[in-house]
Amino acid sequence: MNPQKGIHRSREQRGAAALSVMTSATNPYGDGDTDDGFAYAYRAGDPAQPDNRALREAAATQVPIVYFFGTRPGAFQPIYPCYAHADDPIERRVFLSPGTTTITGERHPILDAVERRYVVRDARVRLHQARFRGLVLNAYEDRCAICRLRESRLLDASHIVADRDPEGVAAVRNGLALCTIHHRAYDHDLVGISPDYRVHVAPRLLDDEDGPMLDLLKGAHGVSIDLPRVHRNRPDRELLAVRYERFGLD
Repeated sequence: MNPQKGIHRSREQRGAAALSVMTSATNPYGDGDTDDGFAYAYRAGDPAQPDNRALREAAATQVPIVYFFGTRPGAFQPIYPCYAHADDPIERRVFLSPGTTTITGERHPILDAVERRYVVRDARVRLHQARFRGLVLNAYEDRCAICRLRESRLLDASHIVADRDPEGVAAVRNGLALCTIHHRAYDHDLVGISPDYRVHVAPRLLDDEDGPMLDLLKGAHGVSIDLPRVHRNRPDRELLAVRYERFGLD
């Protein structure tokens, strides 16, 4: 796969349809969600140019393709089989949705609208969670914002305001890279982060004596978190304030 091209067709292929399509983590073409899947934009330029022909042929012939969804710069999560179930030349885009694989290995598009939306919702949740994690960890350079742990397998992307909340946008400014311990403590309001980027530990923990793991949490009290180098990726102070109010009520 050529990482510079969103639409790929192998020279060894017999058919004219695309083999794979790709949406980068930065998503310059504005690919987006629909009720039945994902809207995927044509390549810029003539709709009849080779890449666009290959994309549209995938919709016309209903052959399975791979959809590589960018979760962070240079990292992708594949969906296979995936089908271009509709082509809109006016809007210059096709619509993609996950398919299914039978026990015998045959691959088919999901034709039932209810089932397709269920599968699409599941895929969309997984993909966007993976993208949120990837972009947040990338912004924090794979390091816990509180304790500076660099082991990526022990790092999570924590929402400042929960994604189920209307203000809980799936954007880096609403995220924090936290190790598993600090993520759990933050989720349960045992640790709070104020709008001035300082860590606060719940008073009942500060007054407790319960071994080295608790000392790890207590040792962060009053320190400033590590911030992303890129200013626009830093935690939104207003979102931190909303979340910190909940910590203060505990």
